[in-house]
Amino acid sequence: MNIIGEFLGYFAGICTAIVFLPQTIETIKSKNVSGLSLASYSIYCIGMISWILYGIYLSSIQMIIFNGISLFFATIILYMIISKHKK
Repeated sequence: MNIIGEFLGYFAGICTAIVFLPQTIETIKSKNVSGLSLASYSIYCIGMISWILYGIYLSSIQMIIFNGISLFFATIILYMIISKHKK
């Protein structure tokens, strides 16, 4: 694979991996999840787990790492949403 393709793969992975970082930071600071959807974050986390498994199947380090990072941030928010619903 050429260097441009590799660069695009890593750039896209970084962008999608950190997309939830600002939301995660804001949610942790404010502890406010009232505008966040339990269903959306649940489905998103299931999707990220599926992408990670697919990355393992393809032996794609990019897919595994960047989807793992996305899953990490989304799981924090999902945990906070679930915790709020239990109260």
